[in-house]
Amino acid sequence: MSSVSIPPPECMLRPLEVPVRYLFGPGPSNVPPRVLAAGGKPIIGHLHPEMYEIMNDIKKGIQYAFQTENNMTISMSGSGHAAMECAVFNIVEPGESVLIAVNGIWGERVSEIAERMGANVHRLVKAPGGCYTNKEIEQAIEKHKPVLFFLAHGESSAGLCHPVDGFGDICRKHNCIFLVDSVASLGAAPIFMDKQKIDILYTGSQKALNAPPGTAPISFNDRACNKMFNRKTKPVSYVFDMTHLSDYWGCNGSPTRGYHHTGPVSGFFALRESLAILAERGLEESWRKHKEVAAYLYKGLEDLGLKLFIPDKVRQLPSVTTISIPEGYEWREMLTYIMKNHQMEMTGGLGPSVGMV
Repeated sequence: MSSVSIPPPECMLRPLEVPVRYLFGPGPSNVPPRVLAAGGKPIIGHLHPEMYEIMNDIKKGIQYAFQTENNMTISMSGSGHAAMECAVFNIVEPGESVLIAVNGIWGERVSEIAERMGANVHRLVKAPGGCYTNKEIEQAIEKHKPVLFFLAHGESSAGLCHPVDGFGDICRKHNCIFLVDSVASLGAAPIFMDKQKIDILYTGSQKALNAPPGTAPISFNDRACNKMFNRKTKPVSYVFDMTHLSDYWGCNGSPTRGYHHTGPVSGFFALRESLAILAERGLEESWRKHKEVAAYLYKGLEDLGLKLFIPDKVRQLPSVTTISIPEGYEWREMLTYIMKNHQMEMTGGLGPSVGMV
């Protein structure tokens, strides 16, 4: 007689079945066979010398993708949200002022993260897809005196690629850390971390990088490190504490690396391969191809009589196209029909853009 009272679930006695779908949502994206094959390679220990070499390759690949020479460059073990929280948790201390540009869901999300850890959050709110001028940002920084200013370069909920030129200079003038989210834009639209004086930049693996979800590149420059490593209090998260993560990734100058957590070995294999593909193709070619394909799509949509949500071509995000919902149509019904009949994933708005795109 069995000693267990809970029987094996029927679902676990059947083979895993995953449908083949065309992923045309904001992410994850379809993964190339080469990246899938890399993720399927044999597991090695997360502290093996060979794993450290792969992590070093990832670091160099991120530096190229971000266009930065920052030593403090790693990949988080988690999605883009992990990098988002890592940035806020390590830079901001309870009671400090932060300024968040909220023109879509990602500004809303960072605001909530900062509030949860006790920051004094100031929101600079615009309608989804709205853009900020340098004057607006400087006036807000002068008023609120934040230690951190956040902006999404690729606001996927609106399909917006926001300009970042000049914001880094403003932040340096007022001793403020400039944090940029490039989860939806990296590899699809030009961004230059060092030239544009971005202090912290992060992205996700599952968008234009074409890797599975679960890893999130992030980089801190010397200004950010100075703030981060001279805190009065410990970061609220042990898992995201850069004091330990910098040691795990070999960024702190120590001849040996310390154990912090078990990294996603297969995920790092896949991320390394996706960064290798980007390096082989070249950033400029990747940007050009995304822009070319996006323009082809825009024309086809407009020929059908559909209206793009972001009318300014310069500010359209090449990797995420948003369409204004046609009058008289229910967007959920349309997306359900497309998925059911064509195995194509498309999505609606997120946060403040729900019901708009």
